[in-house]
Amino acid sequence: MYYTWLSEALNQDFESVKLLKESPRGSVTLVRHRESGKKFVLRSFEGNAEVYQKLLNYTCPNLPQIYEVASEGGRNLVLEEYIQGDNMGQMLRETLFSPKETRRILRQLGTALWVLHSMGAIHRDVKPENIVLRGNEAVLIDFDAARIYKSGGENDTQVLGTIGYAAPEQYGFSQSDACSDIYSLGILMNVMLTGKHPSNQLAPGRFGRIVTRCTQITPRKRYKNVLRLLDEL
Repeated sequence: MYYTWLSEALNQDFESVKLLKESPRGSVTLVRHRESGKKFVLRSFEGNAEVYQKLLNYTCPNLPQIYEVASEGGRNLVLEEYIQGDNMGQMLRETLFSPKETRRILRQLGTALWVLHSMGAIHRDVKPENIVLRGNEAVLIDFDAARIYKSGGENDTQVLGTIGYAAPEQYGFSQSDACSDIYSLGILMNVMLTGKHPSNQLAPGRFGRIVTRCTQITPRKRYKNVLRLLDEL
């Protein structure tokens, strides 16, 4: 019922500006509110929207604000804040980040992950393309692969993530948890500093040691939680 109402309200009050992404699971569209002219992101996808539902009650400068969520028969509509800025994935094609910039950005992403982990959610797709730099703020976006940790589960019910950034357990060996995001954050840190995966070139010095611990194959050998990693940074 609410899904139908929201769908009709969106069609009436918003106009499509640009298709941002399309996949077999759904689409992401930049839309504009007809009256105010303000832009938003509209996600339409099949799957589980439980992380978006939880984010309705949270506000964090390093996460987009979620305004509306509606689900029906496995279909989902999500209206969220449009984060205007520079996509890190595009930036890394042309430049690298200094140690100082990397430390600042990683601390902000760690804050975003701490919020997610505190509600029992795992992002599962931390990568440059899912990070927008809005001025001096790093914002972690796209929770379509995110899930809620299920206590006692042996492995993930659906394999999602990006090759090169996803932790080994995301391929069905065991259940992903907060340590899976820490693994991805370690890979990201190395790419920001060197432009390469740590298996090809490890960041020098202390950063390299942090990356090595983040990316241990065995989850329990990584940092216990993201706060421990933030302390190291």
